Amino acid sequence: MENAKALVKKESFFDGSKLEFIFISFIGAILTVFTLGLLYPFATVMKMNWDVKHTVIDGKRLYFNGTAAGLFGTWIKIWILGIITLTIYFWFASSRIKKWKTSHMHFE
Repeated sequence: MENAKALVKKESFFDGSKLEFIFISFIGAILTVFTLGLLYPFATVMKMNWDVKHTVIDGKRLYFNGTAAGLFGTWIKIWILGIITLTIYFWFASSRIKKWKTSHMHFE
């Protein structure tokens, strides 16, 4: 009987609304476009906070402890290397940002 209980998975779900997603995405896009990418780290952290705050996996809610200041250094490195390599590095930048995001996601 214990094995049967161990096999029962807890519920996983996302409880964010479409309207919130549209609002957060719009604000992030405006910040990024009007600052020519300078505030991209702030927009990314804002969206990640919202996304992770509304995610539950196996009954455990996630939380995100990253900051825009923490991502800003990585973002500047990406821009410098992208300019030096004539944009070739931008192809690899998404994995660096994804690694940063993932390293700051935790279960409550």
